[in-house]
Amino acid sequence: MSDTCCTGGNNVMILACSGGSNVGQLSNQAAVELTREGFGKMFCLAGIGGRLSGFVQSARDVPVMVAIDGCQVGCAKAILANAQVPLQHYLVITDEGIEKNKNFNLEQADIDRVKAAVKRVVGDSGTAGPAAVANGCSCSSC
Repeated sequence: MSDTCCTGGNNVMILACSGGSNVGQLSNQAAVELTREGFGKMFCLAGIGGRLSGFVQSARDVPVMVAIDGCQVGCAKAILANAQVPLQHYLVITDEGIEKNKNFNLEQADIDRVKAAVKRVVGDSGTAGPAAVANGCSCSSC
């Protein structure tokens, strides 16, 4: 991960469910957009699930991580538990009032809602103040 803290949230590892429903795909698309915007970096959840040593170790060592699950099934959470990677920050999209379905025509408003929820979850943890999170910073020195 980045050594330059407070330059766009590069310290935040984003692990997204990419399941076969709208909320799985919302999780994935929000992670892609947050990465493009500089709020953290999307990381390979499948690599952790496959217990590939470098992926697992990176997830264990990262200063700030957020896992995004689409629904209460909790695949991302289970992958982290099975790989013995501590869960730091966690979001379930259906808990944000977005109903799970098989419609893959994602609405930008829903993607934006998920992105805002990710920033809130990371900010509410005490890792960074709300103003820092709003600016994409994830370290305690902001």
